[in-house]
Amino acid sequence: MVDGLIESVLWPVVALQDLIADGGFYVNLIFLCGLLMWTLVLERIWYFSRVLPGQAQEMLARWNSRTDRFSWCSRQIRQAMISRLNGAMSANLILLRVLVPLSPLLGLIGTVSGMLEVFDSMALRGSADARAMASGVSQAMICTMTGLAVSITGLYPVHYFQSRTKRETELLADRFAF
Repeated sequence: MVDGLIESVLWPVVALQDLIADGGFYVNLIFLCGLLMWTLVLERIWYFSRVLPGQAQEMLARWNSRTDRFSWCSRQIRQAMISRLNGAMSANLILLRVLVPLSPLLGLIGTVSGMLEVFDSMALRGSADARAMASGVSQAMICTMTGLAVSITGLYPVHYFQSRTKRETELLADRFAF
């Protein structure tokens, strides 16, 4: 009973190890890409929940302490404050937007290289052994599946942080009253 419980708890770890072993070099790159992507997602969550409110309050206090808010120069200062906050909100979004499509592309490279290995082995043997081809094709498809799975998990966070950055910038512009 205890062994069955341990097996069921460790099953995802074993499945991940098998996936990495069966997929080859490119699966490691895809997982590294996914790890970096989710590190950035967690950093953005931390920024929006912990850092941004303090930065916004500080900028708003600096704006409210100004005596002149109606001149052209003051409006430019206001715009610069909002722009700085917008830049901080979208700091890692470019890298995040690159990592999402990079994963399936790495999977495609892994698939093509795996298929080339299958064709090379067929050419060396002079025959098309179905079992040898099946293992090579399986390895190639693991790369594609892994790349797509990692990419799909990053689609929503990228969209969320882009829309949140836009929404927070508009809300900040409303709070910086003239």
